[in-house]
Amino acid sequence: MNGPSKVYLLWHVHHQAEEDGVVRHFTEPDDFWSDEEAGDDVKHLGTYSTRDAAQRRIERARELPGFADEPDCFYIEEAVIDEDHWTEGYVTEPGASA
Repeated sequence: MNGPSKVYLLWHVHHQAEEDGVVRHFTEPDDFWSDEEAGDDVKHLGTYSTRDAAQRRIERARELPGFADEPDCFYIEEAVIDEDHWTEGYVTEPGASA
């Protein structure tokens, strides 16, 4: 029997400068964080059948304007097809921003 089917989602984050003017970037291969409320721009570059295909896309994207400015801020997320992630409901608190 085959294991679960996987895909690889490729993300890039263009980080906005913090209040002190410093721009923080990813520092580890699996480092992924963003602060969209502070202006970070998260882009989904594609979904790939293999990690190697996603990695090849990173190499091509690093040559493009914008992506070349933050060449280490790519993240490959492994996902299992047909797998539930949010399995319980949620409560919105009054006054909380979405």
